[in-house]
Amino acid sequence: MRSLNPLALALFAATAVSGIAGAQEASTITVYTSQPTDQMTAVVEAFNRDHPDITVEVFRSGTTELMTKLQAEFAAGAPQADVLLIADTVAMTQLKNEDRLLAYEDAPVDGIPEALVDPDRTFFGTKLITTGIAYNTDLVQTPPTSWADLTDPEAASGTIMPSPLYSGAAVIHVGTMTQQPEFGWDYYEQLADGGAVAGQGNGTVLEAVARGEKAYGIIVEYMPLNARKAGSPIDFVFPSEGVSVVTQPVAILAGSANEEAAKAFVDWQLGEAAQQQSVEQGYFPVLDSVSPPEGYPAVADLNILPTDAEALLADDQEIKTQFSDLFGG
Repeated sequence: MRSLNPLALALFAATAVSGIAGAQEASTITVYTSQPTDQMTAVVEAFNRDHPDITVEVFRSGTTELMTKLQAEFAAGAPQADVLLIADTVAMTQLKNEDRLLAYEDAPVDGIPEALVDPDRTFFGTKLITTGIAYNTDLVQTPPTSWADLTDPEAASGTIMPSPLYSGAAVIHVGTMTQQPEFGWDYYEQLADGGAVAGQGNGTVLEAVARGEKAYGIIVEYMPLNARKAGSPIDFVFPSEGVSVVTQPVAILAGSANEEAAKAFVDWQLGEAAQQQSVEQGYFPVLDSVSPPEGYPAVADLNILPTDAEALLADDQEIKTQFSDLFGG
């Protein structure tokens, strides 16, 4: 569903009527994103405070579905997006390898770790999102501390996880876990044998655990931690063995007719204002100068599981097929 930000339109109209010239020519960009709708509404509102001349249209879905939509548009010769803000580097790497992304050599990346910046400057990490374990505090007396805890039959039968068929973060997580010698596909076979199930995206997992339909959920951290802050009976642990990480990279689609406006959106995503807003929304920031949300560990203290991104890209379909064979979908 495509939504047009009303504040952006109002600000644009006000500027046009008053005759106040902005620094850029008025234009419209379309952003394809996997970020939740309410958060993107806030993002566009904040962006438009700095760039009232740019109207931002948003199309939101899971990364996997967005990639399917993009490929269909490419096949038809009519891509609709100017900017992509999606969950994972694997999807971005695929688009880069297909020459679908614009190289933005002058992107403002000072203060952002090089590991989060594509060496060819085609995409840039905007935040860190880890995957760990959520649990319902009304149902669980002894919180899990490790991934291994979920393989206990009683825990496995109460576990739900997002599917790589819907979620880019889930693709990264399952791919990362199966690359670890201590887990591999044996880990997921144990979960499946114990009765664990797959939902669709992370939102499905959050709802199931928060409502008490499931005791445990494998999920990105900000959703349960934001829900906890709002009073939901849910909490989150960073498993002792480590967490997988996605960086929600931003990129400009090659051939965008609104390149300058798209660059302004990318610049803003990598700047202080967007990073502070990301923290308010519960994300780990990528700028060294910005602190994580209250109650989060320092980024340097995260135990991040190693990931071979090229292998993830090569194994993408195999990951989805094996996962589907175990959990359906």
